[in-house]
Amino acid sequence: MGEENIPENYEPNTWKGEVTFLSHPAEEAGEGEEVFESCQVKGVIFDCYQTLIDIETDEHSIETYEAVGRWLAYQGVRIEPEKLKDSYMLKVRERMDESQEIYPEVRVEEIFADICRENSVWKINEKLLGMDTARVFRAASIRKLRPFPQSIKLIEHCINIPKCVISNGQRVFSELELRFLGLYNYFDFVIFSSDVGYKKPDLRLFMTALKRMGLELEPKCVMSIGDSYENEILPAKKLGMRSMHIEEAWDFYGLRD
Repeated sequence: MGEENIPENYEPNTWKGEVTFLSHPAEEAGEGEEVFESCQVKGVIFDCYQTLIDIETDEHSIETYEAVGRWLAYQGVRIEPEKLKDSYMLKVRERMDESQEIYPEVRVEEIFADICRENSVWKINEKLLGMDTARVFRAASIRKLRPFPQSIKLIEHCINIPKCVISNGQRVFSELELRFLGLYNYFDFVIFSSDVGYKKPDLRLFMTALKRMGLELEPKCVMSIGDSYENEILPAKKLGMRSMHIEEAWDFYGLRD
């Protein structure tokens, strides 16, 4: 999966109906009415996984590490699957423990670069191999990867307003997944936790998004949508933003079917 799957002339679809985040009549809002009071929604922040993308991975299965280990053998790295798994888990934990952040994040490509360097049998470009290994690891661990069609329709309700994604994800492969599934170009920008070294629910991620949308002085006019109360709903409320669970948003716009 990668950018070669995206046509050069790709443009996201726009929904042609009349009901949008900008135009939905407050008197029809029902249970969600309060989220549209006092100000139009001028920007929307989406979560990624289990909000836009339906995903299942298995990073603990030894079969995942067997597949990665077989591939690494052709890259000049000799390591048994059990050692690869143990090394990966240990290094992630050590990086987390070393961080000064409350909600620390790592870059998995750096973890794999270290492992490749320590177990190489010939000269390698550890930085590039770390990135490639991270993507092979992701591919080996994926069990399900598909967009939620309801969420695509929801995105298309957000006509002519800033939209972004904040994800507790790894840019090295998460950006490619968004591109492969045709979602990336719907958004003005995407912020991954691996970009900054900390994860949601850290408020700084949302503050950065508000600033980039030019709405830092109007947080009440920005909607946060996601599947986690801790990571998407609560931080938004703390900053005076609006928020909806993704399934609540589907129901609000009748997108279940």
